[in-house]
Amino acid sequence: MNPSKRQFLGSAAALCLTPLVPAWAQSAQWPTRPVRIVVPYPPGGSSDIIARILAPRLAEVLKQTVVVENKPGANGNLGAGLVVQSAQEGHTVLLCDVGALAISPSVYTKLTFDPSKDLRAVGMLAYSPHVLAVHPDVKANTVQDLVELSKKERINFAVTAIGSAPHLAAVAVQQATGAQWEYVPYKGGSQAVTDTIGGQTQIIMNGLLATLPHIKSGKLRAIAISKSERMKLVPDIPTISEQGVKGFESGTWQGVMAPSNMTDPVAAQLQTLMAQIVTQPDVTAQLNEQGAEIVTKSPAELAQFFGSERARWAKVVASTDIRLD
Repeated sequence: MNPSKRQFLGSAAALCLTPLVPAWAQSAQWPTRPVRIVVPYPPGGSSDIIARILAPRLAEVLKQTVVVENKPGANGNLGAGLVVQSAQEGHTVLLCDVGALAISPSVYTKLTFDPSKDLRAVGMLAYSPHVLAVHPDVKANTVQDLVELSKKERINFAVTAIGSAPHLAAVAVQQATGAQWEYVPYKGGSQAVTDTIGGQTQIIMNGLLATLPHIKSGKLRAIAISKSERMKLVPDIPTISEQGVKGFESGTWQGVMAPSNMTDPVAAQLQTLMAQIVTQPDVTAQLNEQGAEIVTKSPAELAQFFGSERARWAKVVASTDIRLD
């Protein structure tokens, strides 16, 4: 191991949990200017929530301004493309649902970038299962109730975007149950939630992190979650699996990607810092309370996960006619 790498690893190992002021964060050459976290969705979604928790804490440790910019469009691909284009300036990263990003190459026929080549993994932060929820006036309490209702009357199903992870999760449930609901696409989860609360749509599949507050307030009613087993946070919400779609699991995986030319030491530095932040007791408690589980992965582990998700959802897309320019 060369001296510089040994010094970096030794400094990382010496990180203190409270306060988060690692010595190498003050002396490292990166960052040399403000850091930009691009969230490729509208404000209020799962990725945006986590980015805004991270930003001020990263700024304090890095001694640099850290800003969050929402760049929604094309199911996250617009923001991802902007990050790819920022490769030369070296201080812009992407915080997104990495599962959704892995879906894009199968859905979009004219992507301006290849996520596997033009972006590199930095680190995973959290996982939030999808929750299947309805407007309170919908006369259904189970997945089977929804399936039967969809065969009798029109039901509008809000999806964060055509080809998004929640959309494909809903399609997988539809294929398994024979449901006949109609999909209504949005440009992000927050507006999809708003319209379901308002009754313009009747069903939604969305990340629990961004949806649970509305379930707790009674504005939405949960039907099922997409974990293999029930969550301790919401033990009364049954899983989709136990309601007939055996083994079904999906969710939003919040992680950070960067332009492919980000160096390994910088990626490792940033991943270590973010992992330290999200595992702080107050941050963990805040995210857990809203329905997210802390799941950290190294750059190598996230890269492996991204590859497996890309292969997994390519099979689902291949069984549908979902294709976008």
